[in-house]
Amino acid sequence: MTKTFLLIRPAFLIAGLILATSCASVKKYNKQISKNHTVSELREDVDIAYAQLKKYHPKLYQYTAKETLDFKFDSLKQAIKTPLTSREFYEKLAQVVTHVHQGHISVSPPYIKRKRKARKKFRDKKFAFNAMDFEYLNDKLWVIDANEKDSALVGAEVVAVGGAHPKFLIEKYNTLIASDGYNTTLFEGMVGSRFPKFYRKNQGFVDSLKVTFKNTDSVFNKTFHWIAPKDKAEKDSTANSKKQRMTREERKAARIARREKRKLNDKYGYIKEKDEFTRIFKFMDSDSTVAYMKIRGFTNGSYDDFYEESFAAMDAVGTKHLIIDLRDNGGGRLAEINELYGYLTDEEYQFINKSEVTNRLPFLNFLFANGNSWFLKGLGVVFSPFIAVHNLIKTEKQEEKIYYRWKYTNTQKPKENTYKGAVYVLINGNSFSASSILSTHLKATDRATFIGQETGGAYNGTVAGLFRNYELPNTKVRLRMGIMQLEAPYKTAPDGYGVKPDVEITPTRKDREAGIDSELQYVLNKIKSGK
Repeated sequence: MTKTFLLIRPAFLIAGLILATSCASVKKYNKQISKNHTVSELREDVDIAYAQLKKYHPKLYQYTAKETLDFKFDSLKQAIKTPLTSREFYEKLAQVVTHVHQGHISVSPPYIKRKRKARKKFRDKKFAFNAMDFEYLNDKLWVIDANEKDSALVGAEVVAVGGAHPKFLIEKYNTLIASDGYNTTLFEGMVGSRFPKFYRKNQGFVDSLKVTFKNTDSVFNKTFHWIAPKDKAEKDSTANSKKQRMTREERKAARIARREKRKLNDKYGYIKEKDEFTRIFKFMDSDSTVAYMKIRGFTNGSYDDFYEESFAAMDAVGTKHLIIDLRDNGGGRLAEINELYGYLTDEEYQFINKSEVTNRLPFLNFLFANGNSWFLKGLGVVFSPFIAVHNLIKTEKQEEKIYYRWKYTNTQKPKENTYKGAVYVLINGNSFSASSILSTHLKATDRATFIGQETGGAYNGTVAGLFRNYELPNTKVRLRMGIMQLEAPYKTAPDGYGVKPDVEITPTRKDREAGIDSELQYVLNKIKSGK
């Protein structure tokens, strides 16, 4: 027996032990979420879920009185009289949690875990249905975008998914989510536009899916499968042959091109799964009088250069009209919307108020939630002394409430080349969270004209900022909630509604079929007419 083998053998034993433990853990977890849980276990999870909300959510009773929520959760407990699976329990709990009317609270079912070999089978494969874009109009689900292979499906109506009618599925999914407050526009668009995501969440993993489409008078079926990309060995072989043929100058040029492409993708927020950019800027006419800025979300890429270049370009040519498209923008970073607003005002401003929280250690509450990964918990352990000091410095108690001070709470100055022309903002029910906070500023200061539908996010703020992910001990159902109140220093009455449009326009299927963007076209026509 060689010395090398003696050194390697313990490593194999350790690896084998970890693998065996992992397999046992997966088997135990899957058994846990698949079995029927006892009535006492289910009721215990109801109590724990409500306790988590009461302990960490700073605005739990903003829209629904405590007595009403107490009654809802107690009624759920009393209604559970027979054992249920985790997925059955998820639906019952989610329907009760929606009565909080806080859009950043979500309940999710547990998913079957797969062993390493099973995960590897699907690791590099893609499921085309998941990458498709849909819209729910006139009680029907329509395909509005798809990859090149499925581009012929664009414009088709979805008649059935896995044998179920889309209207039935959407109406069911809408009972499991909430908007901020009492507005309904979020329900009209959210589930439709994110249909694949909601289908995966509520139906679980599928290795194939039969979908029935209708195009004009033709009804046909298509079965989607997990498809592997081009053979990796073939790609590597092609890449190696190209590399061998390239000269030094060509390799240098290729490196520069790759670097420039990465910078461009970062600036515009490239979304690989959909092959599109988060941020788009362009002029709508030859004389650059009208500019258009589409922002799909405030979540990815380095936004600073994008906004700096866009507003510098408008400043250079004297653009008079700016259209900001926030439709289907689900929100994102507070820093980014603050950056954008700095270009749209010429006065000093306070972007948000101090955030109400339930205790003085909100960042540790986020890190140490039992639903987080071990990596996040590890960061919490390593940096907890510094985080605790930071939190204690940043929080303060006022009139029996605790507040966290963001840097955006301080008075800020506008950008040097602030845009002074007319601003038009396109909104709909999927304009949520951070996009609603930005809209509140622009609405309250009369800085913009709003076209479209009421935002799904509330005018008076939302509970987000940091999120606590909690896994219930018996059913493994997951509860996710915002733990910081974020609000602009403006309020409107009655509470519980979104930013409302100055001109309300609801898109129609007829416009979509004709390729007409009704909200955008309205603005362009008004600008053209001089109104």
